[in-house]
Amino acid sequence: MRITPPGSDAPLVGRVAGAPISWGVCEVPGWGHQLAPDVVLRQMRDIGLAATEFGPDGFLPDAPAAKAGLLSAYGLRAVGQFVPAVLHDPGHDPLPRVRAALADLLVAGATTVVVAAAGGGDGYDDRPAPDAEGWNTLLANLDRIDAAAAGAGLTATLHPHVGTLVETAEETRRVLDGCGIALCLDTGHCLIGGGDPVDLAARVPDRIAHVHLKDVRRHLADRVRSGELTYTQGVAAGMYAPLGAGDIDVAAIVRGLEAHRYSGWYVLEQDAVLTAPPGRDGAHDPLDDARASLRHLLTLAETAAGPSRPPEG
Repeated sequence: MRITPPGSDAPLVGRVAGAPISWGVCEVPGWGHQLAPDVVLRQMRDIGLAATEFGPDGFLPDAPAAKAGLLSAYGLRAVGQFVPAVLHDPGHDPLPRVRAALADLLVAGATTVVVAAAGGGDGYDDRPAPDAEGWNTLLANLDRIDAAAAGAGLTATLHPHVGTLVETAEETRRVLDGCGIALCLDTGHCLIGGGDPVDLAARVPDRIAHVHLKDVRRHLADRVRSGELTYTQGVAAGMYAPLGAGDIDVAAIVRGLEAHRYSGWYVLEQDAVLTAPPGRDGAHDPLDDARASLRHLLTLAETAAGPSRPPEG
């Protein structure tokens, strides 16, 4: 039986999760100062988040039971895991990597594996351009991943992501048309890649199974899209803003998805590059932004639930 998130009638407040990248924890070598799990998980709990994604390999313990136990000790549920995987290379099988992630997610009682079509290098500052065979391989691998996840009782999603082979609106459309996997709608990456997250959420709500909520300062996104800044430079310059402080209509996205009975998680993600431990020599504290994003989202909760949800009780 497929494991599901809390359900379409669960209050929005109970479907809000965090992600370690909002605290600057990232798989990219040299990304920035990396905070310890104790700091990140404790702060997630203290501001009232219900759950979290795992974060990059090595952030939580490797053993699945230990990983699940650590989250439980902080009162957090496990939501899912972001898995960058090479999907376009006919000589590379991504299934072993994905199956290992599925096994960890099952032990932790999580719901979703979030796959990105990695280019094969470190980071997200450049990407290869696959040929026709590469695209056919990518789409076939997405269907294989979707089937493997469903067979394990989990949900697989494809995350269009800057610096991967599925970044732009056209590449996202190609995935939607060419295979059956669901989407992780990352509102920030959608905009930076030249798409419209409000329009995408309205057009294909039935294909969206997981949401990464970001807000973006458009002037910096435009500089990344043009190549004036790399993705990493854009993040370090403050391209991502707390929800409500950028140029994405977060309210329209949430209200639209809730009206279509979206039952999954909203993961607060504000990618950050930390130059030093928070507070040291005036260094930025990501806790302030996470708290502001959660507060903004919860102000939308009552109207987002609206009359389309039946009364509880």
